[in-house]
Amino acid sequence: MSLEAVHVRVKTLLAAASLTALFAAAPASAAEPSYAAPPRIDGPTAVARARVAADVLMGSYDPDKAWFPSSWWNSAVALQTIGDYMQRTGDRRYLAQLDNTFEKDKGVFPAGVLSGDPLLGNFTSRAIDDSEWWALTWLQAYDLTRNPKYLDMAVTIANYVNGYWDTSTCGGGVWWDAERTYKNAITNGLWIRLTAELHNRIPGDSQWLARSRTAWNWFQGSGMVNADGLVNDGLTNACTNNGQNVWTYNQGLAIGGGLELWRATRDPRILADVRRLADAAIGPKALVTDGVLTESCDATDQTCDDNGKQFKGIFMRYWTDLVDTTRDRRYATFLGQQAGTLWKSDRDAAGRFGTRWSGATSDGHPNVFDWRTQASALSALVGDVPSFPPLESLAATMSPAQPVIMPSASGATSLAIDLGASATGFFPLLALTSIDAPAGWNVTPRVSVMRLQPRGNAVPARATQALTVSVPGSAADGHHQVTASLYAAGLRFTTQADVLVAHKIDFDTGTVDENPWLFDADHSQSNGVQNRFADGSAHFTYRFPFPSDTKAAHVTLTIDNEYQVQVSSDNVHWTTVAQVASPITDGSNKGDLTIDLTPYLGTVTNGARPIYLKVSDAYPNDGWGGRVYHVAATIAE
Repeated sequence: MSLEAVHVRVKTLLAAASLTALFAAAPASAAEPSYAAPPRIDGPTAVARARVAADVLMGSYDPDKAWFPSSWWNSAVALQTIGDYMQRTGDRRYLAQLDNTFEKDKGVFPAGVLSGDPLLGNFTSRAIDDSEWWALTWLQAYDLTRNPKYLDMAVTIANYVNGYWDTSTCGGGVWWDAERTYKNAITNGLWIRLTAELHNRIPGDSQWLARSRTAWNWFQGSGMVNADGLVNDGLTNACTNNGQNVWTYNQGLAIGGGLELWRATRDPRILADVRRLADAAIGPKALVTDGVLTESCDATDQTCDDNGKQFKGIFMRYWTDLVDTTRDRRYATFLGQQAGTLWKSDRDAAGRFGTRWSGATSDGHPNVFDWRTQASALSALVGDVPSFPPLESLAATMSPAQPVIMPSASGATSLAIDLGASATGFFPLLALTSIDAPAGWNVTPRVSVMRLQPRGNAVPARATQALTVSVPGSAADGHHQVTASLYAAGLRFTTQADVLVAHKIDFDTGTVDENPWLFDADHSQSNGVQNRFADGSAHFTYRFPFPSDTKAAHVTLTIDNEYQVQVSSDNVHWTTVAQVASPITDGSNKGDLTIDLTPYLGTVTNGARPIYLKVSDAYPNDGWGGRVYHVAATIAE
């Protein structure tokens, strides 16, 4: 048999195995979901979509501090999700980042450096649930690498957490904090999963298994699971269900903890309890709106905080485990619905995903996109990858994914876009690329061939094609799509660039209107509408591609705190144009700052006279950098 024939045969067997794993399910309940879910996409496309999302997420990773900026427990979950991605797809490019975090952040840190709490060493702190998240992250790293240092760290953290198991209050349970003020669902769901995972990885263990059994039995009898089978947030001081919100991650950890304990015991009663929790999650009083997993704070008159942004992804991590374990068609259908809806309704041209998976938005409470929402969505996309992943996949992106054009009064404006392709597999691929653009626009080249030489799944092969897009001066204001379709050896992938044509600059920060102008977010942050700030060494840079016939330009920033503002015509040589004279940490200097950009207008490049405007921290040691609320610019032709 030829090598090519062997390759085809292996692909066929893997595809069959994937279908068997998915659909050789336990009998479905008579109560089918009330929504119509689309069929799951093919394996290569699922892998490609997950790779695009994972790469975007890791673009926010800070290699110096070895985390995702300004969220300690959220960083643990994001890294664990990247570990899930690597384990599911075979891509191993981010192992170094996992180890970088382990080595750099395992020490003792004062409050405010990596967490609002002091870190006590070995990823522990007064926040017991934060400590547990890190333990699970290192167990994921151990599963990927079999390096015992990760398992040892998880044991160290678990021993610390075990000190907060207390039978003197409510008969058991782990305290949420070192002050022992609250017993809640997330801390104890994490504890059940953590102890069961340790048992399943430590030969001959009995201690961790006993702790997991005890925790599961206590949790089931604690009252936190309400009459509808949904998990409320925690217990009152009188040890009764406090009736607080049913967050998706509490439900997910209850499912995930039970699944891992079932693997350790094969006790059918545990699996039956897990199924009840799962059925409740997608039942009549479910955590679902129109077939889409929905957090209560996803309502268009609310905004999820930085914690809530990641809850749904945690739910999907353990829902994927549920699908893999039970092979129940209903559960698999729900998983596919989430991934499909995300990709269709909640993705922008930059491959970013928002907090509302339905894509819903409102002026007062827009759909927020950041690395936390990206990590959450990635969990659903990873779950959609078959448990036996395909050997081959093809993905593509376009960069810059959200460029902006400010046309001159006459003539065309050129825009440079890089079309990037990535592939896995064991055979050379010739990817035929075809570009579609709006009527009257020109793209060079319209058709091309990109050659990729993958060598397995661990490091996807990459290639780039430079595109030149010519936008006519008559182009209407608004968003326009340039679409690239790639075809290779039966594989197909489509990606887009969202080109904004605009004749004025006027936007609130922290909204989708800001995105096209935000050239480099660096490690700045946004906590909602009218809010972008850069503390310490972070900064953020806007690019204003003023028309070629611009004679004068001014920009007005609504700004406060310890800002430094710099301007450049080439993003290399910078001039400081504004800076506070003394430390200000209370926003008392909030006001409009107008800057004359005329002296900095550079030479015409691709039909534009670009200006780069950077905001950073004038006093980087105290954590109160420049914060911008609104940006508006005026030009004279």
